[in-house]
Amino acid sequence: MIDPKLLRTEPDHVARHLARRGFILNVDMVRSLEARRKAAQKDAEARQAARNARAKAIGRAKAQGEDVTALMAGQEEEARGLAAAEAELGAVQAAWDEFVSTLPNIPAPDVPDGLSAADNVEVRRFGTPPQCPFPARDHVALGENLGGLDLAAAAKITGSRFVVLRAGLARLQRALIQFMLDLHTKEHGYTEVYVPYLVNGESLYGTGQLPKFAEEQFGIAGFPYFLIPTAEVPVTNLARDTIFARSELPLRYVCHSPCFRSEAGAAGRDTRGLIRQHQFEKVELVQIVAPEESVRVHEELTHHAEVVLQRLELPYRVMALCAGDMGFAAAKTYDLEVYLPGSGCYREISSCSNFGDFQARRLNARARLAGPKPELVHTLNGSGLAVGRTLVAVLENYQDADGRVRIPEALVGYMGGETVLSPQARQSTPP
Repeated sequence: MIDPKLLRTEPDHVARHLARRGFILNVDMVRSLEARRKAAQKDAEARQAARNARAKAIGRAKAQGEDVTALMAGQEEEARGLAAAEAELGAVQAAWDEFVSTLPNIPAPDVPDGLSAADNVEVRRFGTPPQCPFPARDHVALGENLGGLDLAAAAKITGSRFVVLRAGLARLQRALIQFMLDLHTKEHGYTEVYVPYLVNGESLYGTGQLPKFAEEQFGIAGFPYFLIPTAEVPVTNLARDTIFARSELPLRYVCHSPCFRSEAGAAGRDTRGLIRQHQFEKVELVQIVAPEESVRVHEELTHHAEVVLQRLELPYRVMALCAGDMGFAAAKTYDLEVYLPGSGCYREISSCSNFGDFQARRLNARARLAGPKPELVHTLNGSGLAVGRTLVAVLENYQDADGRVRIPEALVGYMGGETVLSPQARQSTPP
């Protein structure tokens, strides 16, 4: 959430910065709500002061044995007036809260200008896309040829945009998860956490998914819960309504979880295979830090995600997202895009964001830092990595002409020494 004080006192300043995202702030609405709030607050305070003064006068008169009939006249009407003024103040505050909850974060000053992915800026590259001396297959053809990717079975069990993995592919996915967790806990200093896969509305509000993106969440009928769209939600909410000591920061968490997304508005895009599914696996990195550390930590966290790709020897590039292409809560974002020979292009595999105090304000996550009064912390997160897309990248970048897939050296130990996946007869799913 944007700092309410900044929004109230400098709405034009906020509007200019949000315009970089392509978001038009209704400045007249801000000023109107603020004027109503001030008037309602002034009225309520005046009525409360009058009521307090009357109560004191009645008390003094009674103590002196005086007749209080005249002082008590109109007391009920005064109480009704105060209740009405407080109700108006509450209504204005609720309208303000609803309005502010729909406003995206202010982009950091060094975020590139632009309104779409075409305006994102390449920061650096790693590796060289492989030059296949044969027609490169995509991951669907490879997975089916290996006998391990079954989209038809998943469609029968559930519906479209789900997958069943078998044998070597199921093991390869598990190997990727374990490799990522070991790397981040043993080398990068993260603490592994296990969290619920169902969260309440307050948790989704805290990280910015509600109320703006309610249509993208999977709710549970009859229960006040939602399936998590990413482990970012429950892990970041570990800091909700908490005041940390400086010595406790930074907090570094890594969490493997399934993710569930309705992908509203994404109909027809990347629906074949594992690129865009309703259920997928992810290893998430979350850091909670002091404000002065977040810029540095953003670079560090992005590097931690990059190391996964480097160890797997997968070619990738780092893109600084322009203001108009960033997520709702982000102040600055780097996307890691891995090269996929099957489609001959780079595709997003991780998004690493610094949210500043935007989420912390919604979460009421604070720390005792420089002064006696607790200050809002800064939150950051990134995929370390999206497991399904990493599986896609391994299949496509390590394929041979005969349809075999070599195992990256970093994963051989996690695969029990297996170095290659070979084509197998596809297992049929009983009708």
